[in-house]
Amino acid sequence: MGRSIVFTNGVFDILHPGHIFSLSQAAKEADLLIVGLNSDHSVKRLKGQQRPVNNQDSRALLLASLLMVDAVVIFEEDTPLELMNSIRPDVLVKGGDYTIETIVGAKEVIANGGRVVINPVIEGYSTTNIIDKLKDFLNPDQ
Repeated sequence: MGRSIVFTNGVFDILHPGHIFSLSQAAKEADLLIVGLNSDHSVKRLKGQQRPVNNQDSRALLLASLLMVDAVVIFEEDTPLELMNSIRPDVLVKGGDYTIETIVGAKEVIANGGRVVINPVIEGYSTTNIIDKLKDFLNPDQ
């Protein structure tokens, strides 16, 4: 179809301004933005039994409702490598807490003629910090 694809992935458990910034920046890199979303089972394996806070259907619905997102694909594995190999994106985007060497799929995207973009992280926003603040709020005596 002659359209370029940008791919990013994550848990996106509690959507916050850092996520919106990252997704907006990613969408500027190509014609279509596809977001790989960790399934509930993969989130539990990666983040622990208390996560995710929101189930995969809720997280997918919120992401798919964003104007800059063209598609959301839920994946069961711990990494999106298999999904990325089937999509073969032109651009892979991750947040600034990664390096090219630590980004899953970076070498495959580059080998296919694509490129990898690392977006800056917006300081002060993280799902873990939001969860910790809620715990403090709900249990002020602990």
